[in-house]
Amino acid sequence: MENPFYSPGEQRASKVQALFAAIAPRYDLINDAQSFGLHRRWKRLVAELAAPRPGDRALDLCCGTGDLAFALAEAGAEVVGLDFSEPMLTVARSRGRRKNPEPKVRNPTFLRGDAMRIPFPDATFDIITVGYGLRNLASWETGLSEMARVARPGARLVVLDFGKPDNRLWRSVYFGYLRLFVPMLGLLLCRNASAYGYILESLKHYPAQEGVARKMQELGLVNARVVNLLGGAMSINYGEKEL
Repeated sequence: MENPFYSPGEQRASKVQALFAAIAPRYDLINDAQSFGLHRRWKRLVAELAAPRPGDRALDLCCGTGDLAFALAEAGAEVVGLDFSEPMLTVARSRGRRKNPEPKVRNPTFLRGDAMRIPFPDATFDIITVGYGLRNLASWETGLSEMARVARPGARLVVLDFGKPDNRLWRSVYFGYLRLFVPMLGLLLCRNASAYGYILESLKHYPAQEGVARKMQELGLVNARVVNLLGGAMSINYGEKEL
């Protein structure tokens, strides 16, 4: 049966918008449940690889509720979190107010925008990250190209997402987990199994870590590498804009 939140064509953006509007209030809770809290460790690793320094300008694409954006800001970077889902940004801004209740300039700044048409000039950022977002774009290749466009020479680009393990047995077990257990969590915690059945459906159409690595090389990024987590079930792609 087709997943109601997945469409490979022109309706992709509106379908993903509907998905995140449905799950925004419980997004963080279900992330903790489905990863057994491990997503927090993986995001810390993304922040470490991004190596933020005080004064760096950082862009976190598809920022969701802000985990990566907050991690980069806490390390001293000036951070913009960009997402096209207003319900997710509402949660992120609320978290920001709790972290910093004083009525002053806030860091990160959260903006609504399209990751395939990033609203910043070329060579703006020292760090560009995306966590669990590239896979959701109508064209992940366009998203990655946009990341490279707004990167300054020497900038670090870091992508975290679901992966595809090389080992066939482990991949079968992992896909079974995504097919059966994760939608059940969605049903129990936000009364929407299809919203979390979407993960496996979108992953089937995504080239995962190896495809992203090839595209980074095509874009001329240097020091590109893949960090596999949980035997490749999760992955981080890293690359740098050439000086």
